Order: sequence, then structure tokens, then C-alpha cells
Amino acid sequence: RRTPAPAWVPTAKGEEGDFCLRSSDCAAGLCCARHFWSKICKPVLREGQVCTRHRRKGTHGLEIFQRCQCAEGLACRLQREHGPADASRLHTCQRH
Repeated sequence: RRTPAPAWVPTAKGEEGDFCLRSSDCAAGLCCARHFWSKICKPVLREGQVCTRHRRKGTHGLEIFQRCQCAEGLACRLQREHGPADASRLHTCQRH
């Protein structure tokens, strides 16, 4: 005899904005990331979107508005600018 899952456990993969505990709770193309003090399914980043580059391992957990990682085949790199060298500190998802 199986016991039913608690009401808060999702039966289907979460869509964008649904609450989650881990990325496997979310539908394809989404990850589970912190939003304020809970976690929701957010879209994986595409080419050209702003990403967060973490200098030290473990700092991802300190953010209250986490972003997903870049999609497969993309890396989070310093955005190339055509102006002064220090004009932009933004990182974007770029092809390897």
C-alpha cells in the first residue's frame, strides 16, 4: 500500500514561476532558483542574456534573486564592449 504524496509535492514538472525545491522539479528549460526567501522555476539563460559570474564557490547561495545558469553550449563571460575598457562589468551568456 502506497501513501499519497503530501499536497505540497508537485505531481507534474513545474512551469515558470511555480515553487520548487530543486531543478529536477521544473520543466525542461527551467531551473530552480531563489526568489526572495523561496525558490521558483526560472528560465535557463539564452545567448546574450545577463548572467552572474561567481568568483568564489558557494556565493550563489547568498543571492536573494538567483539567475539560472547559461544554457548548454554557452558560458558566462565578460561582455565585450566597443567603448572604454572599464565601461561595462556585465557578464552575458556567450558561445564557447
